[in-house]
Amino acid sequence: MTKKKRPKRPNDRYHLPPHVAAAQRYAAKATEQVTYPRPPPRRVVVAAFGMSLLCLLMALFFWMPARSLVHDLRTDGVIVEATVTAADNKPKYIRVRYAFGVEAGKEFKLSEYAGMLPELRTGDALLVIYDRKNPSRVLPHDWVTAPPPNLPAYGTSGLSILVLGLSFAVVLRRRRILRASTAVRLTKS
Repeated sequence: MTKKKRPKRPNDRYHLPPHVAAAQRYAAKATEQVTYPRPPPRRVVVAAFGMSLLCLLMALFFWMPARSLVHDLRTDGVIVEATVTAADNKPKYIRVRYAFGVEAGKEFKLSEYAGMLPELRTGDALLVIYDRKNPSRVLPHDWVTAPPPNLPAYGTSGLSILVLGLSFAVVLRRRRILRASTAVRLTKS
């Protein structure tokens, strides 16, 4: 049996198969209708990084004075027994009188550690550590050996990490939107 010979088509009369032509039309229609969301403006990105920097500075503000006070009292502190002479019930202040040492008989206000004071009443006796150079810097002995958790510093540190992560997410979203929208513009021209 002999094969039928088909006449050759010239190149300018070639037509794509119907399913390929339909797929190309669908793809062209889909790229025309894509609307990309507006990318976050630069000021939002700068504000996000500024907020994370502000949170970090607040964490350092809460962290550094408490740590330096404890460090100074550990290195140059003098341990003495003291008696509480006055205590506010809020407590906003606690005054102690040293019983022994060079500063015996003098009253000083107990220093705050991360905005906290121990729960004491008038007449309570406790061991305190004071700074030789500045006797008004006083903390209870227990708080110098094992400081309580510094909740404001922990909270602002966690908030700083959260805001920094969200600002990186905003930057990545902005880059993805800008890349996609410029790629479509380049293919259309």
